[in-house]
Amino acid sequence: MEKKRNEYVLEVTDLKKYFPVRGQKEQFVKAIDGINFKLKAGETLGLVGESGSGKSTTAYNVIGMEEMTGGQVRFKGQDISMPLAKRPLELKKEIQIVFQDPGTSLNPQRNIFDILSLPLKVHKVCGAGEYVKYVARLMDIVELPYEYMYKYPSTLSGGERQMVAIARALATNPSMIILDEPTSALDVSVQAKIINTLLKLQKELNLTYLFITHDLSLMRNVSSRVAIMYLGKIAEIAPTESFFQNPQHPYTKMLLSSIPVVTEAEEALKPTQIHSEGEIPSPVNVPKGCSFNTRCPFAMEICRQVDPQMVTYAADHTVRCHLCKPKMEE
Repeated sequence: MEKKRNEYVLEVTDLKKYFPVRGQKEQFVKAIDGINFKLKAGETLGLVGESGSGKSTTAYNVIGMEEMTGGQVRFKGQDISMPLAKRPLELKKEIQIVFQDPGTSLNPQRNIFDILSLPLKVHKVCGAGEYVKYVARLMDIVELPYEYMYKYPSTLSGGERQMVAIARALATNPSMIILDEPTSALDVSVQAKIINTLLKLQKELNLTYLFITHDLSLMRNVSSRVAIMYLGKIAEIAPTESFFQNPQHPYTKMLLSSIPVVTEAEEALKPTQIHSEGEIPSPVNVPKGCSFNTRCPFAMEICRQVDPQMVTYAADHTVRCHLCKPKMEE
């Protein structure tokens, strides 16, 4: 039993994060409302959703930047369901984060050497006499010139600043990195370089990634598994191949059918176009029953009354929908 539990680097169970609505008693924004997922060592889970779905809030709760309302987060079998300030220093070394915008995540008053040497000092990675050597090694890993060491973030391009942010995350030799839309604030021309660097580092260092994004097409080539969030809940989670070839949730099909393609072959792989109805409901007033029922063209009466539970459709493929039935073994 112990061996099975330790198979996973990260286990998130019934995670909740509610924000009180100012001036409204007993009203909450249910940013995360009871989600479950697991990560194995060396894999990438793509957590995908529209703005306001709760994906970034999930990242901040996992790393401890926000205090969760309920649920549990375990890392390598250890319960880490506490704020970052209460986590032991050794644990903080193990889980790092790369934020969306390097322009705001890097201190503009510090040069690159100061930015990269700070985690070395805090976590006592090396002695003071070795800071220059370690910083140079980090810059080499992300393919930045050594002469950038004493430059300031404002003098670098957006892609170079994000490389510095990645190097900072690597400074403590973590086993897991949370990537909060690390390419969305960058020009398309540099996004591929960032992604290729992340994939190379994952292979070389056996890193585990929780990749937060709104870009489904990116996940096809990056992730091991994909999870779709909608209004604070996971609608579907599956291995990448199964996810793209055999999506089950109407919301997933809607998202996949809207991905732009450039060839007829790619168009043939897309699911039948599904047109949602209306706008995304307010997270303060989530619809009764299935939260997608007000936009789903297939909604039944049970969808309007009963919130569906996750069902196992196939191996490692689960769906939260009344329409989905477990796949029968042939």
